[in-house]
Amino acid sequence: MADKFDPYREALVMEETTVWPEEYGELSDDEKRSVAQALHAEPQNCSQLAYLRVHTGFCRQITVTADDYERVAA
Repeated sequence: MADKFDPYREALVMEETTVWPEEYGELSDDEKRSVAQALHAEPQNCSQLAYLRVHTGFCRQITVTADDYERVAA
């Protein structure tokens, strides 16, 4: 279950991770890095967002969906 965007947790985000489903395996590392940066720049627009508790705060984890990919890769 995805979390809702949370400004409080956002202020405590210390790490970012991006989960890539298998269908994006053909993308180069540069393409993935570019898309991940765009997604993490606007996490409030991502459909699969999770905040994972880590020792120093939170890790924002975004799972790439087709809608998110089309929005930022266009």
